[in-house]
Amino acid sequence: MEPKFDNEQQEPELKQMASRKVVKLKSFYKQLFFYAVGLTIFLLKEYTELPLNVFPIKLLNNIVMILWSAVVIGSAIDVFTSFKIFDDEWEARKVKSILDKRNRKQKWE
Repeated sequence: MEPKFDNEQQEPELKQMASRKVVKLKSFYKQLFFYAVGLTIFLLKEYTELPLNVFPIKLLNNIVMILWSAVVIGSAIDVFTSFKIFDDEWEARKVKSILDKRNRKQKWE
């Protein structure tokens, strides 16, 4: 009976984690769609004779596309990798370390 209780206790937490993951994925796919559209327009502007010199398209240059690509790659890494540098376990270890240091200090009065 005890393992069933643990599963029931962990189920809401797992659902919350899954819903956060779905929201991140949805956001990433939207960003990826707009990036693909922007990249297509940028490539058409740079390598064809199409008259794409209207205001927002005029701002798409190499620097903007490089920065946008870096953001998309960073988002992909964040969404699809489970490796986190500063995860909850790291935070717990850091808090414990700070509390241990504080307790070890001798206070001279």
